[in-house]
Amino acid sequence: MKTIAPKITPFLWFNDNAGEAVKFYTSIFTNSKIHSISPMSATFSLDGVRFMALNGGPQYRFTPAISFFVGCKTRPELDALWKKLSAGGAVLMELTRYPFSERFGWLQDRFGVSWQLSLGKRAQKITPFLMFVRKQHGRAGEAIRFYASAFKDSKIINIERYGAGEVEKEGTVKQAVFRLNGREFMAMDSGADHPFTFSEAISLFVSCPTQKAIDYFWRKLSTRGSKGRCGWLKDRFGVSWQIIPPILGELLFDKDAAKSSRVREAMFKMTKLDIRKLKQAALS
Repeated sequence: MKTIAPKITPFLWFNDNAGEAVKFYTSIFTNSKIHSISPMSATFSLDGVRFMALNGGPQYRFTPAISFFVGCKTRPELDALWKKLSAGGAVLMELTRYPFSERFGWLQDRFGVSWQLSLGKRAQKITPFLMFVRKQHGRAGEAIRFYASAFKDSKIINIERYGAGEVEKEGTVKQAVFRLNGREFMAMDSGADHPFTFSEAISLFVSCPTQKAIDYFWRKLSTRGSKGRCGWLKDRFGVSWQIIPPILGELLFDKDAAKSSRVREAMFKMTKLDIRKLKQAALS
C-alpha cells in the first residue's frame, strides 16, 4: 500500500570537489541557485530541480548507470551546454543526429557525472536516468513497477520496449518515463558489455519527516536488497537510497558542538535511523 511520499532528491558523492562542481553547474544552467554550501556539503537547484552534494572522498565513483537527461529547447542552448560540460570530460556518445533524436549526445563531465543532452522541450528539464546493465539487464520494467508501488503520486508515463530483431533482447526496455511523488525519472535496459553498474556515488535521498515514513521506506526499499549504515540502503536492483529525517541535519549542524558530536556518534551506530534516539542523544 502506498504511503505519503517525501521528496526524492539526487545526492551526489564527490571526491572532495563538491564546492567546485556545484559552482560550475549553477553557472551553466539557467534558473539555478545554491541554497547552502559548506566545506562538507551543499544543496542546489538546476533549472528548478533540487540536488544535494557531499565531499565524501574517493570511496565511491560516478558511473553512467545513473545520468541526468537534459531536454534543450534550441540547438544553440544544447551546443553551449555540451561545450561546457564536455570540457575536460569524456564523450560517451557523439553529439549528432540519431534515429530517436534530431540532436543528442552523452558525456561524462570532468567531475565524473554523466549527462545526456537531447534537442526537445520537456516539462522537467533535468531528469534522473537509470540504466540497467550487467546482472540488472532486463530488470528495468520490474524496477519501475516496484518504485511506482512504493511512492504516492506515481505513474508509469511511457514504456517503449525492443521488438524482435532489434539490437537488444526482445521485451527489454528501450526507454521509459515514470513519475515518483511528482518527479519524473527515466530508465532503460542495456545488454552491452559495460564495465560499470550502479554506484553509491549517486543515491536517491528520501526526506522522511516521521518515524512511520522512515520505517515504511526502509522496509519497502531494502526488501531483497541490502541495509547499510546511517540510513543508507541498496534496493534489489542495486540502486542506493538514503532514508533520512530532516531533523538529522538540524541536529548535526547545531551550534552546540558537543550536541552535534553526540548525535553524530549515535547516528554512526544505526542502520535505519531512529528519530527518538537521535533526539535523546542531542539532549543527553
